Amino acid sequence: MVIGALRITLLIPECHSLKDKRRVVKQLIERTRNRFSVAIAETGLLDDHSRAEVGLAAVGNDRRVINSVLDKATGYIDSLGTALIVDRELELLNI
Repeated sequence: MVIGALRITLLIPECHSLKDKRRVVKQLIERTRNRFSVAIAETGLLDDHSRAEVGLAAVGNDRRVINSVLDKATGYIDSLGTALIVDRELELLNI
């Protein structure tokens, strides 16, 4: 079994309040969850109105497939244009 865990730090320059940020992040999470077979949630920077941290996880039996799914999810998040990816950390675990 392969578990892929991805942490993405986002910059959301157009948000000026936590309410704006929550709207953007919620939409990003819903769209990514619906498009890819991954678990995704906001995991950090909860009180910062201009930055967000989201975590994604995927499970499968092939490292290449899990890596590809998480790479495509990253590209999709970037293509939405609502936030800029400033950091990305990926870890693949074999169990």
